[in-house]
Amino acid sequence: MASSSRPEVKPANPRFSSGPCAKPPGWSADALENALLGRSHRSVEGRLRLKLAIEKTREILGIPGDYRVGIVPASDTGAMEMAMWTLLGLRPIEMLAWESFGKGWVSDVKSELKLSPRVREAEYGRLPDLSSVDFDRDVVFAWNGTTSGVRVPNGDFIPCERGGLVICDATSAVFATELPWRKLDAATFSWQKVLGGEAAHGMLILSPRAVERIESFKPAWPIPKIFRLAKNGKLIEGIFTGATINTPSMICVEDYLFALEWAASSGGLPWLIERANANSAAIGEFVEHRSWIDFLAEDPSTRSNTSVCLKFAGDEIAGADAANFAKSIALRLEAEGVAYDIGSYRDAPPGLRIWCGATVELRDIEILLAWLDWAFESELEARGLRKISQAGIPGLGGGD
Repeated sequence: MASSSRPEVKPANPRFSSGPCAKPPGWSADALENALLGRSHRSVEGRLRLKLAIEKTREILGIPGDYRVGIVPASDTGAMEMAMWTLLGLRPIEMLAWESFGKGWVSDVKSELKLSPRVREAEYGRLPDLSSVDFDRDVVFAWNGTTSGVRVPNGDFIPCERGGLVICDATSAVFATELPWRKLDAATFSWQKVLGGEAAHGMLILSPRAVERIESFKPAWPIPKIFRLAKNGKLIEGIFTGATINTPSMICVEDYLFALEWAASSGGLPWLIERANANSAAIGEFVEHRSWIDFLAEDPSTRSNTSVCLKFAGDEIAGADAANFAKSIALRLEAEGVAYDIGSYRDAPPGLRIWCGATVELRDIEILLAWLDWAFESELEARGLRKISQAGIPGLGGGD
């Protein structure tokens, strides 16, 4: 077999974007036929649909009964900004950042809220020192760095007894990780990630400690209406029972309900985690047998099982051409209709980012990887660069 032989089979679903992500298997527009269109979201029926989305989210994720779960505007970004603008300012702050979005939260706290957090940063591919975090401060971090493929391995670094609040951007982790809810005081995510819902809607999950902060502390800055969680010193409870701050898309609500039902009827959170783990493990097996590609995450225990970020290695593509090489690979696969939107994030090191959440089928990942071999070899040939040896690579000439 020639090293650049073109595979014959393509993924049934070539959508490996890290957001918006692939729809659940079996999805079609028919899933939206019962959407409450042309009706007020504040009607009895509208409130019931929104409340059902909240209750199903709580059930699948195992969120404690005394935590509030609310639907908020503007995706995960809106939910995180709402949490930071509402909760920060009472205590000193510690922020952890190791990729684009975590660094963005740092910038907002410094530039917009004019606060002076202690920042612990790490380069792409690494975590900061979690053992030195001061939890007497309010701590802000992203559980899974979507643009670096680096996640915290577990919640062991967070103490159960702590003085400050823990505010966690969990958008690429939720529905793919067993989150320690009692160690998180404010957690956020969007519908467009692991369950493949539509964009523009976020979820905000608050612990009793966070609610107490909201009701007892008033930040020094004005709170825009879109971020307000309290009125007259009391939590606006309606947000957490289906009375959204602004008008939601009821089509998006119906779409999220379909995804929640798909997850619940298929096996719930353990099943979702198992699927993401199997998808990411297939990429791990692929990388292990090739010298020209590697994970961006250096420590295997920190590698994401959803947003899997890869970098090209080897002398063939070293230097200033790495970004162009990676972009060409992604465009080559897109042109073949094999993989859409798998280039690395614009602020991240050049490479590929393959979404492995539960809505992606393992067979499609496996087929994509065969095409990745082809795309790499084809790009080397197109550039007149040295070919890698095929010996010992399963599925290629000379392999077992």
